[in-house]
Amino acid sequence: MTRAQKAVGISGEVHVLLADDSTLKRLNKTFRGKNKATDVLSFPAGPSTVFFSEPDAPELVGDLAVSLETAARQAARFGHSLLEEVQILLLHGVLHLAGFDHEADSGEMAAREAELRQKLGLPAGLIARTSKPALQPLPSKSSALRRARA
Repeated sequence: MTRAQKAVGISGEVHVLLADDSTLKRLNKTFRGKNKATDVLSFPAGPSTVFFSEPDAPELVGDLAVSLETAARQAARFGHSLLEEVQILLLHGVLHLAGFDHEADSGEMAAREAELRQKLGLPAGLIARTSKPALQPLPSKSSALRRARA
C-alpha cells in the first residue's frame, strides 16, 4: 500500500477493508446507489478536524474496500495471483483517493494507472481491462460458407 501511495504522490493514512461480495454490494448500494457487488470502492476523507486526533498523527486520506471474492475470480480470469490482483485494486483505489476519476476524465487516470502499474511491476489494471474492445466470436464454418457462396 505504501508503494502505491508513494507512486501516486499522496501521504497519510489509508484504511483498507478486505471483505466479501455481500459487504461490497451493501456499500456500493448505500454510497453509490448501485445494487451490485464490485471489486473496489474508494471513500476519500473530508476535511480533517483536530478535535479527536493526535497532534502528530498522520492525516487520513481515505478508506478503501476490496472484495476478496471478486479479486480471487479476477485473478483466476486474468492469470495472476490474488496478491497481484489486490495490489491492482489498491492502486486503482489510491488513484481515486488522489482525485482521479476515470468515469469523468479524458483518459488521464487510465494513463496514470498504466504508468504506475509498469513502474510497480503489476499486470494489466482495471481500466485497461475494461476499456479494451470485447472479443468477437469467430464465425462458424457454416456461416462462413454461406457468406462465401453469396
